[in-house]
Amino acid sequence: MTGPGIGLLFPGQGSHFVGMGKDLVERFPRARETFQEADEALGWSLSRLCWEGPEDELVLTRNAQPAILVHSVAVWRLLEDRNLPVSVAAGHSLGEFSAYVAAGALEFADAVRTVRRRGELMFESGKERPGTMAALLGLADDVADRVCTEASGGDGVVVPANFNAPGQLVISGDRVVVERAADLARAAGAKRVIPLNVSGAFHSPLMHVAREGLEEQLRSIGIREPGFPVVSNVTAAPVRDPDAARRLLVEQLTSPVQWVSSVQGMVTRGTSRFLELGPGNVLTGLLRRIDRAAEGKALGTADQVHSFLAEEVAAWS
Repeated sequence: MTGPGIGLLFPGQGSHFVGMGKDLVERFPRARETFQEADEALGWSLSRLCWEGPEDELVLTRNAQPAILVHSVAVWRLLEDRNLPVSVAAGHSLGEFSAYVAAGALEFADAVRTVRRRGELMFESGKERPGTMAALLGLADDVADRVCTEASGGDGVVVPANFNAPGQLVISGDRVVVERAADLARAAGAKRVIPLNVSGAFHSPLMHVAREGLEEQLRSIGIREPGFPVVSNVTAAPVRDPDAARRLLVEQLTSPVQWVSSVQGMVTRGTSRFLELGPGNVLTGLLRRIDRAAEGKALGTADQVHSFLAEEVAAWS
């Protein structure tokens, strides 16, 4: 169970950009060390790709996933010795791995290599069974679920993949079926349907071929009991058991991201202040839509981190 304190939020794929983390390493030696550790773990310069691109390489799933994790962990390492009362952490999809690193359950180098492998497996799954995703805005969850059921058939399947905020979810599946679901969603009253530029149908049954490889990778590394609970994308419940963490990280590949329920659960258990650590501020925006009473702050740039450490950390402690 979680209690009063701070919740850490870690972003997922889509938050990357060329130049990510460069200002952090220029100002904070600990951040530079973090990127150097990642380069050593991978055996090539992820840091150069983050800072210089090219964008068409950084955006690839196998590169974007470790890049975002490293940026997130670099920010966390700048905060971890400030005695912040962290009670829980959650990460969106890939971000769940970042959360386990912050909680001390995963070694950083192991996590970097694992999410690199995860990205490769997801890309390979997308090639074996091509699929896509689309964001539906302004449609109730039950209506979206019905749309997916009606669209699915003998030529494929589409399912809800990300429950991101009230009236904002993502569907995932076979390309032709996602397109059919998009038409049905518009007819059902969706305000917007936005096709997503992705390499596969993430968080859907189409990712099942990646499960065995990720299971093998996770068996090869150690997972300890986290120092604070990490909320599972699959169950929206806090996890403390290493075996459960290992199992749920695999199930996450083919299960929807229960982000709304995850945030609501953390708030219900007493967490009302959240720090988003890593590139961008997507999760802080979603937090406001899920619970307007919750306080959220994004920390990803050097200026944001410096200001927080210099002026605000005491108020959050």
